[in-house]
Amino acid sequence: MTTAPSHDSIRAVQWHGDRLRLLDQRRLPAEEHWFDCVNSDDVTRAIRDLAVRGAPAIGIAAAWGVVLAAKTGEDLATSLATLRAARPTAVNLMWALDRMKARIGAGADAEALEREAQAIQDEDLAANRHMGELGAALIEAGSDVITHCNTGSLATAGYGTALGVIRAGVEAGRIEHVYAGETRPWQQGARLTMWELVRDGIPARLIADSAASHLMTHGRVKWVIVGADRIAANGDTANKIGTYQLAIAARHHGVKFMVVAPSTTVDMATATGSDIEIELRDATELLSVGGMRTVIDGADAWNPVFDVTPAELIDAIVTERGVILKPDEEQMRIMFP
Repeated sequence: MTTAPSHDSIRAVQWHGDRLRLLDQRRLPAEEHWFDCVNSDDVTRAIRDLAVRGAPAIGIAAAWGVVLAAKTGEDLATSLATLRAARPTAVNLMWALDRMKARIGAGADAEALEREAQAIQDEDLAANRHMGELGAALIEAGSDVITHCNTGSLATAGYGTALGVIRAGVEAGRIEHVYAGETRPWQQGARLTMWELVRDGIPARLIADSAASHLMTHGRVKWVIVGADRIAANGDTANKIGTYQLAIAARHHGVKFMVVAPSTTVDMATATGSDIEIELRDATELLSVGGMRTVIDGADAWNPVFDVTPAELIDAIVTERGVILKPDEEQMRIMFP
């Protein structure tokens, strides 16, 4: 284990000039396995199969996929369409590909596209650090917090969104302890968030998803801090399945609820959360743990991987552009005209 004084030591998406190197998040924490993508199809598979996940990281990886397509002489229109279809809910994927497509339309060659993808990655890291400062400033000193899924360096260019706020809050002495929900069925909280927290020396405990409400009754948890995969024009927010029930429990117990995401996650063309497509994945993911089936043969399952938290249950949306308290459509349009 390494402990970084800055609580920030992980970079999971790395460009190496002629290939994209990714830390395979399916194998963590048992194995830190890196693999290379050498064409856009490799990147599409990595996104679709959850080797790379987290809305910002998906967008960054897709941008590098376009670069690889250009460098290897692929048909760029086909590559763009294939990458876009890899995951339907995270708007960052579409945003990054639209940005790369615009550069292609302006006549960019492979080198120019490489500069654009690097800019997307660099901008995300800078945004995360700024969001960390903004979000941490909302938290009173000595607080405990709950987070859900993985929103850290593994899910972004680095530092993280919600986990970036947590990193900044720990640095500033505002956060004493972090509770990470396990996040079934892929257990991103257990496998990935705890890996990041322990690796970077942040005081943390894992809890079962179903323990969150009981934890809130103890009175020490002051904030639930989560990321987002898409934020609608009225502030409704799609995030990992289980986020909505955390927001309901937080409101009941007087715990505040914070969403942290870059402005690229805001989709002002989507009016409300009911307009967001919710990805359904294969039922077998819910019927097994670590590839081993845990449910009787013949059983079926329903496996949505996101849900939508209504804006009225959100106390703060934090982006690199600023903080929206008690978000609604009017405030969203002021910040995102």
